[in-house]
Amino acid sequence: MQTFLALLFRNRLAALGAVVISAVVLLALITPLLPLADPDVIETADRFKRPFSEGHLLGTDHLGRDLLSRLLWGTRLSLAVGASAALAAALIGSAIGVTAGYFGGRVDNLIMRGVDMLMAFPYILLALAIVAALGPGLLNALIAVAAVNVPFFARNIRGITVGLAGREFVDAARLAGLGHTRIILTEILPNLLPVIVIAMSTTVGWMILETAGLSFLGLGSQPPQADLGSMLGEARAALITAPHTSIIPGIMIFLIVMSINLLGDGVRDALDPRLRSGALSRPMATTMVDRSGPVPPADDELLSIQELRTEFRVGARQYKAVGGVSLAVSAGECLGVIGESGSGKSVTALSVMGLVASPPGVITGGAVRYEGEDLIGAPYETLRAKRGQAVSYIFQDPLATLHPLYRVGDQMVEAIQVHHKVGKSEARAKALELFEAVRIPNADSRLDNYPHEMSGGMRQRVGIAMALVNDPKVIIADEPTTALDVTVQAQILALLDDLRRARGLAIIFITHDFGVVAQLCDRVAVMYAGRIVEEGPTGDVLDAPAHPYTKRLIACVPELGGGRRRLEAIAGLPPVVDNLPAGCAFAARCDKAEAACKAGDIGLFGAAGRRVRCLYPEEVIITEEALS
Repeated sequence: MQTFLALLFRNRLAALGAVVISAVVLLALITPLLPLADPDVIETADRFKRPFSEGHLLGTDHLGRDLLSRLLWGTRLSLAVGASAALAAALIGSAIGVTAGYFGGRVDNLIMRGVDMLMAFPYILLALAIVAALGPGLLNALIAVAAVNVPFFARNIRGITVGLAGREFVDAARLAGLGHTRIILTEILPNLLPVIVIAMSTTVGWMILETAGLSFLGLGSQPPQADLGSMLGEARAALITAPHTSIIPGIMIFLIVMSINLLGDGVRDALDPRLRSGALSRPMATTMVDRSGPVPPADDELLSIQELRTEFRVGARQYKAVGGVSLAVSAGECLGVIGESGSGKSVTALSVMGLVASPPGVITGGAVRYEGEDLIGAPYETLRAKRGQAVSYIFQDPLATLHPLYRVGDQMVEAIQVHHKVGKSEARAKALELFEAVRIPNADSRLDNYPHEMSGGMRQRVGIAMALVNDPKVIIADEPTTALDVTVQAQILALLDDLRRARGLAIIFITHDFGVVAQLCDRVAVMYAGRIVEEGPTGDVLDAPAHPYTKRLIACVPELGGGRRRLEAIAGLPPVVDNLPAGCAFAARCDKAEAACKAGDIGLFGAAGRRVRCLYPEEVIITEEALS
């Protein structure tokens, strides 16, 4: 509950709406306890008294009735009717939507065609027709408002139920022998409740407004009973001579409807778990920079990551995803970055071009230099010019990165025209050339395919072609072969290696597969808990791993033809990066850990391109001078 309120009050407008509607509801609840005049007593001698008149704080109406009393009693009635109508519409509409969506087929067609017939009528005319058939009265107005809003709930809930009914957990419930009623109540309904609550919170204000509209027309509350709509209807004849009789109930309707709508928006966001991670916040164009400490000096590398620190700030917590990573890659070189999931590999890669979503991501230290130019904190125009032009990315799932509604050829053309002033035909010709370079068969016709019309391996080739489209010098490949079968994976790796050698590309290849590293990479850096724990030439690291973590990772890789052996696993879990232990982050999982490993920060030791962050390495690659 505390988390929900904290998320709700992050939205200032929602917080304002909550305060206003809470005050209105509180007043409505305590109205019977307040020393108010009888709202229905007529005193013609006191007609149209102005606000702040003696005995009448808000004045009187055309029959001399106290406006404050009628306003509070009318507000109480309007809130009750609006909330009741919303509850009735939600219950009936949700029941209809769940039934149609779950059973589908003829049941769905029959029910939804009836709903479509209701939606074909303008809702206010339908409400008027219902009240005309039932007769004027507040209860009939409530029925009419609820009835015209049932299709809204039915349509929304039906659409969500259709998706849920085909999910694996529902199939498992059917296989377990559960009946339809139990599946709906225990499996479907719990997933729908947040949606129903959100829909109610965003529509109850409009239902109050609709009820007030019917009362304004004389079809809802009947004299002498007061609600906000009937007060407005009775006051319209005196709008010029006694405007306060219209303004006062009008302001109350405005406050109620606006505050409920603002609160509904806040409830919708607070019930969405993505808000907790900041995923619902609109990300900035570049990663936020809050850099402290000295900036490392420039070097001669093509792309150099120097003491990079990136963290995620979620509320009071700070998740240090990257804790001082230094890497460099030269033209024509392939650097592999390997480690368990959550070790900071992808965040490091995204930090290079300021692509970590902010909020909640923040770069807090270090530098990223491309040809000596520091990209951390660079203007958006600078980063935009270099994204895809100097440094390109190949991501793991091309189906998620390619736009599903555009042909792949059009997306390639757009990527070219963003950086170069060329015509569409010239850009398409280059796209065709790249499709052939990445060995896409029937390249000319494939340009007109949508992403879903291509296989996973073919989409990944499109992703590689798009990364090459502006002749970048550096490609960052973030696990581009993980989702592919081994045959296609081998083809993609061979393709990348050929392109690297032919074009002199520098590649940073992120993976968790040592087999990929051995096949493609010249050097390898092993990451754990946001830091580099070992770095060196690929052959040296694979043949003689120095860090215990690297050795354990390699031992986890099964070998063919080596006889029977135990398949290793690393006990325990990586540390949570918002509460990293002092000293070596791997110490809790390491069988060689000593007290010194947990005493303080451990640096990277070594020389000649081979470094390790360990006091007791598996292979002695460091000198006594380096240790001291």
